[in-house]
Amino acid sequence: MKLYKGLVAATVEALQDIFVKNRQADRVVEQLLKSNKKWGARDRAFIAENVYEIVRWWRLVKYAAHVEKATESEDFWHLAGAWQLIKPLQLGGHEVLESLPEWPEFEGLNPQSVRERYQEGLKTRRIAQSMPDWIDQIGESEVGEEWAAELAALNKTAPVVLRVNSLKTDIATVREQLGFDITETVSGVPEALLLKKRMNISGLDSFKNGFFEVQDAGSQLIGPYLDVHAGMSVIDACAGAGGKSLHLAALLGNTGSILSMDIEHHKLQELERRASRNGVTNLTTMLISSEKTIAHLSGTADRLLLDVPCSGLGVLRRNPDSKWKLKPEFLDKIRKVQADILENYSKMVKKGGKMVYATCSILPSESEEQVRAFTKRHKADWQFVSEHRTSPARDGFDGFYMALLERK
Repeated sequence: MKLYKGLVAATVEALQDIFVKNRQADRVVEQLLKSNKKWGARDRAFIAENVYEIVRWWRLVKYAAHVEKATESEDFWHLAGAWQLIKPLQLGGHEVLESLPEWPEFEGLNPQSVRERYQEGLKTRRIAQSMPDWIDQIGESEVGEEWAAELAALNKTAPVVLRVNSLKTDIATVREQLGFDITETVSGVPEALLLKKRMNISGLDSFKNGFFEVQDAGSQLIGPYLDVHAGMSVIDACAGAGGKSLHLAALLGNTGSILSMDIEHHKLQELERRASRNGVTNLTTMLISSEKTIAHLSGTADRLLLDVPCSGLGVLRRNPDSKWKLKPEFLDKIRKVQADILENYSKMVKKGGKMVYATCSILPSESEEQVRAFTKRHKADWQFVSEHRTSPARDGFDGFYMALLERK
């Protein structure tokens, strides 16, 4: 295994952007890969993989490299070097790097010491699973004996899952286009296709033609959970860039209406672009500019989806940097936001209509407990119907929670 200095330097630059400048990992990697046209597919794969895996195993890598706090360029070079030494051990590779290149940036980094520290770190769960103390504590407290398995699953690399757009095509056609050998269906998720091999999805004609979207299998269960039927009036009130709105449009067969709402204009603009590509004709967007926006829609929806803002602790496989940026005070704040959204936005549902409350968190305090508190406050008006939770450890999906409630 030969290391190329330019690629390691690019990895170091990305890590500094993520941990010093506090930028999002996916955006950093995306911009970095666009910055050098000379990099081939293998170069790009090296940079992306190494950045994401170092971010994922940040605490363990720091422990192995004996770096308490990374602030200077020298620290990040040492961390990148330490990762190359322990990577085969951590990811199950075969080609072990016996020593590092004699570059000045790696001076003072002892391979034997790094590997010994790595083995030592594996004895402590919070270091071995690279999780901040407070998240490990709250996870164990709320999830209980299943936390250890969920934690390990959340550190695995997330698979690429597609949702086939039934407005334009079907599973068999997309499999034929992409290749039966590199796709497989997902049990219990009728429109999902798992990709066995990574590829540049956005460059494919089938993607440009709106035949599929990238959407985790767990996320694909939320739209159907809303129990929509042709001709219904549906509101997706925390739509974001609209993956679930697009799914709902397909489930409705372009009948009825979908109103996709969000507080961020740029996300709704992205949703409009995606809707056009998907051949969606029953969807409109609306910016939530004040509480009046919600009040004006009181009692208008047959169905309401509340995919509320949350900690994102169910999707750490896809966003490993978020565990290092998340703070306990944010969790306290977001629980209040969730309760407020449930309290106020639920008024948009007609009597006899239904609502799904969903999160991408594995914590009951953001999910089950919010629903219990709401139904307890509104016994006269709302009835709990059912709930479902996906488990990274059990299902291999991201960690989603969904609850169906009916307005009396």
